[in-house]
Amino acid sequence: MSWRRLLTLMRRESQATLRDPFTLSILVLVPLAALLIFGFVLSTEVHDLVVGVRDDSQTTASRRLLSDIEAGGDFRLVPFATRQDITRAFRRGEISAALIIPSGFDRRLREAPGGAAGEVQVLYDGGETILAGNADAFLRSIVNTSVAQIAARTAGGAPPPPPGIEVRIDALYNPKLDGTPYMVAGTFGFVLTFLTTLITAVSVITERLGGTFEQLQVTPATSLEIFLGKVLPLGGVFAFDVVLMVIAAGLILGVWPHGSVLFFVLVSSFYVLTSLALGVFISATSSTAAEAVQKTVLTSIPLIQLSGFAFPIRNMPIGVQWLTEIFPATHYIRVSRAIYLRGAGVLDVLPELLMLGIFGALLMRVALRSIEARA
Repeated sequence: MSWRRLLTLMRRESQATLRDPFTLSILVLVPLAALLIFGFVLSTEVHDLVVGVRDDSQTTASRRLLSDIEAGGDFRLVPFATRQDITRAFRRGEISAALIIPSGFDRRLREAPGGAAGEVQVLYDGGETILAGNADAFLRSIVNTSVAQIAARTAGGAPPPPPGIEVRIDALYNPKLDGTPYMVAGTFGFVLTFLTTLITAVSVITERLGGTFEQLQVTPATSLEIFLGKVLPLGGVFAFDVVLMVIAAGLILGVWPHGSVLFFVLVSSFYVLTSLALGVFISATSSTAAEAVQKTVLTSIPLIQLSGFAFPIRNMPIGVQWLTEIFPATHYIRVSRAIYLRGAGVLDVLPELLMLGIFGALLMRVALRSIEARA
């Protein structure tokens, strides 16, 4: 590969982009508009929420409480040995809530029926803002009802005093359950999935229809050089967009990443290249610009809707949940929210990074082969 030819191709692409005011405005204004619009959109409901459990009581009363919570099918309980294990599970995004039952739970019920439930602690992942907000009252109601019934049985069937139950609620990472950070972190996935694919697909197909792309293919430049010369300049523009969006979200919406900004930008930049590769593949398999746009919409919109951008994947049917795992956008949005809301580091999101790396390599290889097939 000739670095000189590559630099020439990159310079050519950069100049073409800067000379087109419409494309340039789309590249800059659409990400900012999407960030501000989707930053205030919320929509979800509670279903099959994974709840970590630490039962320090290990009594009949505590097991009855857990059985009542799980009976409705809206919560799936996962036991943990220590509080540290629960904290790690929260940070990795493995659970959305946790229930802590103290060791004196059963004894307090026997001594003072109806007054012991203040001991029960419920933790929520504030990073999953909408789920936490909707699940709060639901789970609180189940716990209150269950403890009241347990207290009645403890009293030997006699009507106990009104259970003055106060479940202690704590939200981790986002104590105010503000929905804006949740949507801001997801908006990066929307922009970098749809816009990058669309711009690349239209750009390449336009060059092909104008004959300039074929002219490049008859030059000494290799397919790899042509591919990199196309995606790297656009990748640089979208990497700049990511930085611009981070700053705009911080200054306008008051939302800054809890984790490393550098780590977030690096992950986003790699995901940009993955989306650009998808755009190159779409353009290489399209005959007209209209066809490229249609394929982009038909490909990107489902990816966005099923990737957890606005609707939690936990609420989708099991088959659809499995399907979402083959979407690069799913893994990127998980990483984005983990860094933005939970301050996650490399080790916390390592499985998602590995999946992004695999999908990125596959898409880049497919895009390169599509260019070679057109040569």
